[in-house]
Amino acid sequence: MSPHTQDTVTIRVPASTSNCGAGFDTLGLAFNLYNHVTLARSPGAAAQAARPEDGRAQGMVDEAAAAFFQAVNRTPFGFTYRIAGDVPPARGLGSSVTVRAGIVAGLDALAGTGLDRQHLVRIVTALEGHPDNAAASILGGFCVPRTHPADGAYLDTIRFEVPADLVFIAASPVIEIMTKESRGVLPAKLPYFDAVRSINSAAYLVSVFATRDYDRLRHAVSDFMHEPYRLPKIPGAQGALDAGIAAGALTGWLSGSGSSVLCVARAELAETVLGAMKASFKAANLPCDGRIMLADNTGLTLA
Repeated sequence: MSPHTQDTVTIRVPASTSNCGAGFDTLGLAFNLYNHVTLARSPGAAAQAARPEDGRAQGMVDEAAAAFFQAVNRTPFGFTYRIAGDVPPARGLGSSVTVRAGIVAGLDALAGTGLDRQHLVRIVTALEGHPDNAAASILGGFCVPRTHPADGAYLDTIRFEVPADLVFIAASPVIEIMTKESRGVLPAKLPYFDAVRSINSAAYLVSVFATRDYDRLRHAVSDFMHEPYRLPKIPGAQGALDAGIAAGALTGWLSGSGSSVLCVARAELAETVLGAMKASFKAANLPCDGRIMLADNTGLTLA
């Protein structure tokens, strides 16, 4: 970010999907759906919401601010914040990262500390507990981050840009799923060959994005680590993925911990795929929002 201090700053942060099937806590992809986080210096040393509805994120804001000031070894200063945009909360599209990354990057701009993007990812990864959404929303594109095997600290990311002829169709039932609660349904242990099959799928998916041979995505994503335990908790979700693929999508997965499910398709089939996915949720008597998105290859920006 800019090393020059400012009194008010707005950070644009893209939404993201994580896991991408079997890449649990590892793979992430940014979308052209955004939240804007605006910060302004204020007296005192506390963070204050600029409007009442923003206060729902107060805990995340306080934690992000504390992590930033500790990382740069600066005395905390007060600020107001406002969060606006189109990324729905608790739907598996990286809304928590848009808040955390927006606060950290905004404070960096206000303080003039000039952190690079890798440092931003490191701070936000520590807050999130995993690097998938953090890397994607800050760096943009399809991201394969690396963490330290001992403590999970962020180390580096290999990223690939994604062309505009590949679209991502999200069907988001109108229920909120908190990541912490969703992790509670995961088993403490996995069968050995379930892990092997998941590793195979994740490695193949990364190879497709590296080579841009996207037609090979067809039926290529299968997960045995988290989706078998999470998808049944969302009525119509498995049916929506199956319907999207039957309508021509290349593949699909549970976005993050849900409730959104996501299909990948060529642009000309986007509306057909979305219609099929929404019909599945309608059949399950669950209202559903639909979004057709492109990849965001830029990542976090100063708006």
